[in-house]
Amino acid sequence: MTETVTVSERAARRIGEILSGEPAGAMLRVSVEGGGCSGFQYRFDVEQARAEDDLVLTRDKAVVLIDPVSVTYLAGSEIDFVDDLIGASFKIHNPNATASCGCGTSFSL
Repeated sequence: MTETVTVSERAARRIGEILSGEPAGAMLRVSVEGGGCSGFQYRFDVEQARAEDDLVLTRDKAVVLIDPVSVTYLAGSEIDFVDDLIGASFKIHNPNATASCGCGTSFSL
């Protein structure tokens, strides 16, 4: 796959803050699963172990894991962190998504 997933500076900073409050070796897993109001939804979990076939993204103190199936849906995406009037959250800028819901956590292809 030629298009990889990237982590913005803001997201890396926030992920680093989250992981600093977890036991040593903690990583953030980003995955795509069926469901949500648009067909697929993003999921964020803190994990201690990685699978052998995970894509591992490292930026500053942030370590992000993505399983091979999710990488297919996330190719070319950027994981970002936004803090605005609506609230603070991770946002994935996904060029593969043809539509997304208002909350930004689900999408369709």
